[in-house]
Amino acid sequence: MTDFVVVGGGMAGASAAAHLAPHGSVVLLETEPTMAFHTTGRSAALFIVNYGTEGSRPFAAASKAFLDNPPAGSADGPLLSDRGLLWIADATKITKLEEISAGTGTPLLDPGEAIDLVPALRPERVAGGVHEPKARDIDVAALHQAYVRIARSHGAEIRTGSPVTAIQRDGAGWTITIGQEMMSCSAVINASGAWGDETAHLAGVAPIGLQPMRRTAFMVPGSNAYHHWPMVAEADQQFYFKPDGVQFLCSLAEEEPCHPCDAKPRMEDVALAIERINEYTTLGIRAVNSQWTGLRTFAPDRNLVIGEEPGAPGFFWLVGLGGIGIQTSPAYGSLLASLATGSALPPELAAAGVDPAVVDPARFRT
Repeated sequence: MTDFVVVGGGMAGASAAAHLAPHGSVVLLETEPTMAFHTTGRSAALFIVNYGTEGSRPFAAASKAFLDNPPAGSADGPLLSDRGLLWIADATKITKLEEISAGTGTPLLDPGEAIDLVPALRPERVAGGVHEPKARDIDVAALHQAYVRIARSHGAEIRTGSPVTAIQRDGAGWTITIGQEMMSCSAVINASGAWGDETAHLAGVAPIGLQPMRRTAFMVPGSNAYHHWPMVAEADQQFYFKPDGVQFLCSLAEEEPCHPCDAKPRMEDVALAIERINEYTTLGIRAVNSQWTGLRTFAPDRNLVIGEEPGAPGFFWLVGLGGIGIQTSPAYGSLLASLATGSALPPELAAAGVDPAVVDPARFRT
């Protein structure tokens, strides 16, 4: 019998496997032919401690040490690189900028100071800014691969092209059906992202009410001359863009409800993002090099969902990671492992203020 079966091979599933593997046998099951095919593989992550809900921010703080210094042999280079984040707004949204300034503890910039950071901003449109210089780019592919390496170094088995078709209670454990094969395990980790409620349904567990949200991103021509610019985000999240090599990565930053699927970009979303960016800058975007859409999945209260399902011993949720599932992955993997093994809260999580009760799925069952 396997100790832990992880369902889902994105960032959540990979982190869970890496943190569980030192404690027992692990099999990770990924439906697609490759891991990180959906949300993780389409993410452009930035490490910002002050981003997300109040309940999720401690997870980012607790993840910093891992991201700064990944375990030996897990990564070929740094996982983080300097970027910075500049929030901007027009005259109608100065109040929003003031809220961001207060929440991040960084000063409000006048238009000239914002334009000094990103000279392409239009002075007639930008009324101010807030600069978070400590925001850093995350090498998403390298982070995911780091978890895979850690998991495999402890003997974890990773299987792609393995869709789970049934999950049943079997005495004190669970039986997982993958095609014609059946596998017994002590615990199931539901790290299925947008499909989290569907995986729960297979196990006879009530849904939480997860809501996938579309977000489209695309690449446009840029220049190495802009590589030092920070990421620029409109204060009300109407768009963002950031340098990416000799290109710019851009997004409408939309959150539009969607069903779990292999989401595809819509030209109207790309066109609207280009229109808004061109209104605020002199970049004059005319061409698109590539485009994609991912799903960011939220729980009803937009906090993470991590823990054992009440009334279904051995069924653990690791879902509802929204837009922070990359930067918080070291911490939530560590918490999941402590809960699944019945061990104490890791000291680095306690020191950061992580409260397991905030993310406990039991909050949806009362």
